[in-house]
Amino acid sequence: MQSEQRILDTVDDDLRLTADIAIPRAELAWRFSRSSGPGGQSVNTTDSRVELRFDLATTGALPETLKARALERLATRLVDGVLTIAASEHRSQLQNRHAAEERLVNVLAAAIAPPPRPRKRTKPSRGAIERRLTDKRHVARRKQERRRPED
Repeated sequence: MQSEQRILDTVDDDLRLTADIAIPRAELAWRFSRSSGPGGQSVNTTDSRVELRFDLATTGALPETLKARALERLATRLVDGVLTIAASEHRSQLQNRHAAEERLVNVLAAAIAPPPRPRKRTKPSRGAIERRLTDKRHVARRKQERRRPED
């Protein structure tokens, strides 16, 4: 809910990814269409589905290193360097706009996050090795006892 509050606080400002990085709202492109599913009397007249487009390849909001990391991580979701997020879960266009902005912030924040530390390989303890082998012998013995006796 922290990111939701962050978006609600910045309705007129830029979208904050981190303390230092913000996406200017001028770089966001919106498209509206009719949402599918039930909606009552206004379902055929209200364009409540929201499509948010953000050109990641040409943005100046991200430093080059973070932009390269995001382009690499989001390569499967991009079309010509443009990230598209659709929201249609609410009946209100405004709520769908907020949902799309929140999703954009979450997706980009995850994409520019630093990579996790590499895993350091460790050797299993002597006790763990012994337990594994004991269990293995136990299972083998149990299966052997299930077999039909040879005549």
